[in-house]
Amino acid sequence: MNPIEVLDLSKRFRRYDASRPNSIMAAMLSGWKQLRPAEYFWALRHISFTVAEGEMVGIVGNNGAGKSTLLKLLGKVGRPDRGSLLLQGRVGALLDLGAGFHADLTGRENVLINGVVAGLLTREVKRRFEEIVEFAEVGRFIDNPIRTYSTGMRMRLAFSVAVHTQPDILLVDEHLAVGDHAFQDKCLDHIAHMKAQGCTIVLVSHSTEQIEKICDRAIWLEHGYMRAEGVAASVVEQYLSSQVPAETRSDDCASDDDAANEQTALSNRMRSLTTVNASPTQMP
Repeated sequence: MNPIEVLDLSKRFRRYDASRPNSIMAAMLSGWKQLRPAEYFWALRHISFTVAEGEMVGIVGNNGAGKSTLLKLLGKVGRPDRGSLLLQGRVGALLDLGAGFHADLTGRENVLINGVVAGLLTREVKRRFEEIVEFAEVGRFIDNPIRTYSTGMRMRLAFSVAVHTQPDILLVDEHLAVGDHAFQDKCLDHIAHMKAQGCTIVLVSHSTEQIEKICDRAIWLEHGYMRAEGVAASVVEQYLSSQVPAETRSDDCASDDDAANEQTALSNRMRSLTTVNASPTQMP
């Protein structure tokens, strides 16, 4: 069985009217019916795929395509309305870096708490503590409250905790761009090492170059549907081709037609000149 198996997955959300009552008193005065959703919309429809052990799959698509929704469902944040998904092994999710940190606790305390929440025993977190802190490059501030950390420091520490819990499945939502270029390279190298060790990885990213470079396969989502799945380079090419405006494609076609017509006219003129030059010259 594959670590990730998704079958006919669909997810629906409610959309409420702007005039919806925001208190019980307002609802009583305007009527309880005003609390009902104005409509429903499907964020994902009929999504099916599998991810093998040690494989890295990238998900591409425009904003609102359903990429983050899919990743959250894989991370057990919410439930699908239809279909099923099966995950085998410990899941590490980089969905919202630093969301589990408590501002008044120190970096040390937050590392211990988040490591246990991720499924490690306290002694396991303590054994990996120095490695986590060294990777995050926050050693001098580890006993300071998290509220004194910069945004970059919090994200680096959260990333380090997540990747050092040794998950069997890693879900990454646009967080490989943590910190400066040197730290980004370190993150990518570490994820490549995890992949080599057999970790199954699903990456959501707007960076098609990143998807094409480090992913084995890719999935293209559009308006909640899966438009393509396959080798990363091929899917990325299809996705990028779809981003070219129709007007541009029409202009390109028109330009090609015009060029072809001009070439045909030139060829005809050349043939005419050749025929004239080849005709016998009449003497006066």
